[in-house]
Amino acid sequence: MKTPDAIAVRAFLDDRHVELAARIADFSAREIALLPEPADDGAGRAQARRILELLGGEGWFAPIGDQDLRACCLIREALAAASPLADAVFALQALGSLPIVLAGSADVKQRWLPAVQAGRAMASFAMTEPEAGSDVAALATTARHDGGGPDYILRGTKTLISNAGIADFYTVFASTDPGAGGKGISCFVVPADTKGLRFTRPQILSAPHPLGEIEFQDCRVPSANRLGEEGKGMALGLRTLDRMRATVGAAACGMAARALEEAFSHARSRKQFGTPLAEFQLIQEKLARMATDLWAARLLVYRAAWAADRGQERVTLEAAMAKSYATEAAQRVVDDAVQILGGAGVLATHPVDRLYRSVRALRIYEGTTEIQHLVIAGQLMKDGAGAPA
Repeated sequence: MKTPDAIAVRAFLDDRHVELAARIADFSAREIALLPEPADDGAGRAQARRILELLGGEGWFAPIGDQDLRACCLIREALAAASPLADAVFALQALGSLPIVLAGSADVKQRWLPAVQAGRAMASFAMTEPEAGSDVAALATTARHDGGGPDYILRGTKTLISNAGIADFYTVFASTDPGAGGKGISCFVVPADTKGLRFTRPQILSAPHPLGEIEFQDCRVPSANRLGEEGKGMALGLRTLDRMRATVGAAACGMAARALEEAFSHARSRKQFGTPLAEFQLIQEKLARMATDLWAARLLVYRAAWAADRGQERVTLEAAMAKSYATEAAQRVVDDAVQILGGAGVLATHPVDRLYRSVRALRIYEGTTEIQHLVIAGQLMKDGAGAPA
C-alpha cells in the first residue's frame, strides 16, 4: 500500500503528478511523520507554525497558486496520512489564499501570495459565525463604509476558525448590505495586526488543531483589501469551497490509507487462538471492505480534481460527491481499523487513535455531508439525473 497511490488513479493524472506523488510521499515520511503529537493546544499551535515553514521551504504550497487541484489532492493525501495537523496547515493556506488568487487586486496578490507560498505568512478563512454555519447568508458580521470615506468598518464575531490566533491574515466574509442576504456579502483580506481585530479564545479539539474565535471591534479595513466586487463575496466563497472540497476528500483518503495500513500490519502480526488475525474470515471481510471504500473514494476525488484542472467552470456535483463519499468512507475505514486493533487502537499513543480523533471533523467542515447530499440532489434535478459530463 502506498500513499498517495498514483497508480490507482493514474487515468486522472499527468506524468508530473506521478513524479510529485513520489516526492511528497518521501517528504512526508522523512519530515512530517516523525513529528511528535503535540501535548496541548499551545504545542499544537507552535508545531503548526513549524510545519508551515517546512512546507513552504520545500515549495509544497506552489500548486495552490497554480490552481493545480490534482497536485493539491496528492499533497493533502500524503500529509493527512502522516499528520492530520500538517494536512490542516496545507488546507488553510489554500482556503485562505485561493480567494486572493481568484479575485485579489495585483497589489493584494503581490502583498500576500509570495509570502503564503514561501511559508512566511499563515492564512485563515473566516466565514463561520455563532449563528451562521451551513447558512452562509445568515452572516451577522458587517462591513460598512466609514461615513463617506473609502474604508470599511468591520464589526462582528467569527467562531470555529482554524489558525485563529496564529494566522498572519484572515480572509473574512462580512455583510456590506444586510438587507440583501447572500447577495450583500463581501470578502476582505484583514491582516492579523489590524487594530480592532482581536483573538478572543481558543477552541480545543480532541485532535491537535489550532482553532478559535475572533472579534472585529470597529476594525478599519481599506477598500483596496476587498476581494472582488462588493456583494460578490458569497459567490467567491462558494467558488473557493467548490474547488477545495475535492481536496478534503483527498485528506480523507490519506487518513483511510494510513488506517488500512496499520490494520493490515496488525492483522498479519497479531495472533489469536494461535492464528494470525488476517486469516480469520471476519477480519478479511473488514479489510476487503476498507480497501474497496478507499479505492472508490480516490476515484471520485481525482475525477473531480481532474475536471477542475481541465477547465470545467463548476465542479459542484463532482466535488460534493467526492467530499461526501470520501469522508464518510474514511470514517468507516478508521472505525474498522480501531476494531481490528482492539485495545491498541484506542491508546492515545497509537496512530489509529489520532486518526479516529481527526477524521470526524472532515464530515463537517467545508459543508457537512448532509449539505453535500442536498447539493448533489439539487444538481441532479437541475441537470437531469445521470453521470457528470
